[in-house]
Amino acid sequence: MSRTIRLVDVTLRDAHQCLWATRMTTAMMQEIAPRLDRAGFEAIDLVGGAVFDVCVRYLREDPWERMRILNQWVTETPLIIHTRGQSLFTFEFFPDDIVELAAERFAANGMRYHTPYDALNDMRNLEIPIRAAKSHGLHVVGGLVYTYSPVHTDAYYQKKAKELIALGVDGIFLKDASGLLRPERVATLIPALKSVMGEMPLQIHTHCNSGLAPYVVLQAVEHGVDVVHTATSTLANGVSHSPTERVTQNLRRRGYGVDIDLGPVEEAAERLAFIAEAEGKPVGEVREYDEFHYCHQCPGGMVSNLAYQLEGMGLQGRLNEILEEAWHVREDLGYPIIVSPFAQYVVTQAILNVMGRDQGRARYDTVPNEVQLYVRGGYGEIAGTIDPNLYDKITRGQDPITERPGLLVPPGIKRLRDQRGPFQSDDDLLLAAFYDDGQYSALKAVGPIRMDYPLGETPLLTLIKGIAARPDVTGFHYFEKTLRG
Repeated sequence: MSRTIRLVDVTLRDAHQCLWATRMTTAMMQEIAPRLDRAGFEAIDLVGGAVFDVCVRYLREDPWERMRILNQWVTETPLIIHTRGQSLFTFEFFPDDIVELAAERFAANGMRYHTPYDALNDMRNLEIPIRAAKSHGLHVVGGLVYTYSPVHTDAYYQKKAKELIALGVDGIFLKDASGLLRPERVATLIPALKSVMGEMPLQIHTHCNSGLAPYVVLQAVEHGVDVVHTATSTLANGVSHSPTERVTQNLRRRGYGVDIDLGPVEEAAERLAFIAEAEGKPVGEVREYDEFHYCHQCPGGMVSNLAYQLEGMGLQGRLNEILEEAWHVREDLGYPIIVSPFAQYVVTQAILNVMGRDQGRARYDTVPNEVQLYVRGGYGEIAGTIDPNLYDKITRGQDPITERPGLLVPPGIKRLRDQRGPFQSDDDLLLAAFYDDGQYSALKAVGPIRMDYPLGETPLLTLIKGIAARPDVTGFHYFEKTLRG
């Protein structure tokens, strides 16, 4: 009897994070979310990663309010809250009491499914997030972050999976943020993970940076994966995920059951295409395979942003040189996984090394505080080894940090109430924990999320909404044209 494979939709979070710089507004989701809800996904990814941060800093939308609004539109499918473990939505570690309060507020605002991960796969950084989420009734699928290196072996991932299972998760997802998985690695890694997971479901979350993901997910299913993360076709491919429609069709062609109704998904794809055209935003395009990607491992969006930033630094035309240096920095630093924040730290160090070399200085003569803290173990366990001489040069002789990083952060709730309170709600308290007063005040000054996006149930309603939004149009004529065969 063929297995039934389930899908998790990432259109409303990771897909637009990859292709639209995280700029999908809540209003844009109004005609998309209910359709995805009807399609039969295991869960729908909504908030996390950069989405929470962009909502606050750039869209000026309260992310807690987004959760509550989407819960009115999505009534059949669990909504996912995705976090960086003890770092939640930022690059810094938060105190245990803030992490625990965040889990309470996730549940209170309607999130039913939690997918935390730690960028170094240090499971100590997931202890509090997982325990707190489970205590509030959330379904928790913990992340194992995939990378390609001499030390990230199948045995390494088996060990990490055992540690994650011991924390009480309901499932595990293999997070391949840079699209590094290849079919030959899937053939050994997936069975290795399943051998220690038993009946616990294994999910795959991989991006299309190398162009291989649509085939990789099929091979992953062949070797035991139970759940595949996909995106609606308009926002698939590129550096996003595999398209829901094609993955569903391919899995069915191979004889698997997939309980997805593609009708609502195709309707969502049409509406997303309308939004992309109206907003001047890209749609996903299939990428060519590039072996160099497996060296520097930087996410696609980061590479394009880096090229732009290098021009402003007088380093135009030197992108590949910087990426080559980033490859060697990663080797030097014990193979950190190239996801946030370590992708940013490694590339920053590479730029400093190249600029220093231009000025006749040695590599690592200038080191950011964040790299120094990482090398000491301040973010967690380092998978590889760091040369003792380089360790001393970077840390200037400071002792390694061996404790769970969250233990080093003093409690935050009382301090926040004393210094920045009173707050109208615990949601506001958490916003104050994540952002300085400038960002917090700017968000609160905007008021409720605006929902007046000109996209209706039908083309006619969309036309009327669009005309109503233009003060220069005071009247129009509507003609119905009948085509005769």
